[in-house]
Amino acid sequence: MQAADRVDAAEMISDLPLLREAAREAGKIALRYFRQSPEVWMKTGQSPVSEADFAVDRYLRETLLAARPNYGWLSEETLDSAERLGSRRLFVVDPIDGTRGFLDGRTAWCVSIAVVEEGAPIAGVLECPAREETFWAVPGMGAQKNGIPLKVRDIGDAPEIAGPKQMINAMPQNWRERCRPISYIPSLAYRIAMIADGKLDATFVKPNAQDWDLAAADLILREAGGKVLTYKAKPPVYGGAVTTHGKLVAGSGRLLDVMGRVIADEA
Repeated sequence: MQAADRVDAAEMISDLPLLREAAREAGKIALRYFRQSPEVWMKTGQSPVSEADFAVDRYLRETLLAARPNYGWLSEETLDSAERLGSRRLFVVDPIDGTRGFLDGRTAWCVSIAVVEEGAPIAGVLECPAREETFWAVPGMGAQKNGIPLKVRDIGDAPEIAGPKQMINAMPQNWRERCRPISYIPSLAYRIAMIADGKLDATFVKPNAQDWDLAAADLILREAGGKVLTYKAKPPVYGGAVTTHGKLVAGSGRLLDVMGRVIADEA
């Protein structure tokens, strides 16, 4: 390993404790509103946002940028600014991924924080306080949940797949008949983390997912042996001027290849 590589690795690792501590405190803030009927507003496209989302966003923005003032900032609940494009590194944050589930009292939601450099996540944390789960990863060092290493599971005879029904139905018949669709999971980040955790085999991702939905979970899955891919079979690029993504697939092995061909054919 060259000296420059050692420095970069040390910098990536140094960001991880900051992200973990900030995510832990953010999760505590979110829990104060969970199942407490927080005030809710509707954003464009009829997507809900609550006072909990704003409280977590405010805490994370103040805390993380105080610690790393030279980093850029991209969050679902902060008005985007082109200034972030001039930053070498960027915080990519979803204060509460899975707000609909959060507001319904379901537990599969999380605080998602990533650091992105040159289009790729280099540190990622998902804090899932209602389930007492914390996922984290940095490149080349594996992914963990609550300190236990993660690994995607081998594809069995009846793979469990999440995602839109029409995308699952577009799979080849021999795979479609084998696969078991699972119930809707409101948090995309948590859904991808489930693949890393060996609790789900794969998921389709419908168009219009955003950087903040994906960046941290993408790194966690990759370090657990899986991938998030575009229809070109490439990893998504994060932190650019456009933060919206087209159809994606997440998973591993032969199943991911088959699913990738589905979205490639549709494209």
